[in-house]
Amino acid sequence: MGTEHSKNEGRRRMFFLRKGPKLPAWEDALLSGKEPRSLLKRGLRYVSLSLIMKGMTSVPDFLWGLPEVQKLNLSRNQLVVIPPSLGKLDRLVVLNLGSNCLKGLPKEIGLLRNLKVLFVNMNYLTEVPAELSLCRKLEVLSLSHNRISQLPLSFTDLTSLRKLNLSNNRFVQIPLCIFALKTLDFLHLGSNRLENIAESVQYLVNLQIFIIENNNIRTLPRSLCFLTTLELLNVDYNAIQTLPDDLYLLHRLPRIAWNPMDKGLHIAHNPLSRPLPEVVEGGLDVLFNYLREKKEHN
Repeated sequence: MGTEHSKNEGRRRMFFLRKGPKLPAWEDALLSGKEPRSLLKRGLRYVSLSLIMKGMTSVPDFLWGLPEVQKLNLSRNQLVVIPPSLGKLDRLVVLNLGSNCLKGLPKEIGLLRNLKVLFVNMNYLTEVPAELSLCRKLEVLSLSHNRISQLPLSFTDLTSLRKLNLSNNRFVQIPLCIFALKTLDFLHLGSNRLENIAESVQYLVNLQIFIIENNNIRTLPRSLCFLTTLELLNVDYNAIQTLPDDLYLLHRLPRIAWNPMDKGLHIAHNPLSRPLPEVVEGGLDVLFNYLREKKEHN
């Protein structure tokens, strides 16, 4: 009798399983009957979950029931929308949404008060929610390869931000809020539509790497020369004809650099007026001596 009851109970369970909502193929393969928490990796510092390259077009609902996740990688999928439920993962420290099809971010991203690293590169963003500035612990932000042309003024509140990548977007001028980010040591604005660098750049007093290659910049402001912490300045592929006389103040630049990864002054592929091309060929010391003497004679 007990055996027959068990068989009937088993049949009923199978029936309900068959009638239940069918999981997407990728999610079915991912879980295959497992408890979602079994996908978590518990390291010495962080609880992490990687769902990279799963062919996802939407974020699985089970994720919002895992509030202990601290590192989440959803990159290289086909995600179109990140739902407001993202705000439930308020222990997140690292979030990677790169290489998807996102056109926006939910305002609930501002609830991620522990977030330190955010990658949203290689998407279709046209704007960034002002609520992101509520993530006051944010240290690294990559918004490269999107369609962004401006940033919210509230970005001035990101007082812990050290590394900012805005390359390959649609900026025609450097957003004013950036000049308030005095903790920045890395700023990448390459491959935009910039025509100038504002004098306010001098307020980025901790900047060590400044990449502004492949724009339409014609002159470098004198105030740039006061960023004496600079170790890499890349202005390759612009429309620069002259250089400020005080450029020699950038004493931490070790050389004229040609390899993109090298520290130094990158100034190739600019229509420099003579005799600057020949001077540059002589190396950084020769260039700095030339500019110093030129200033003294003026």
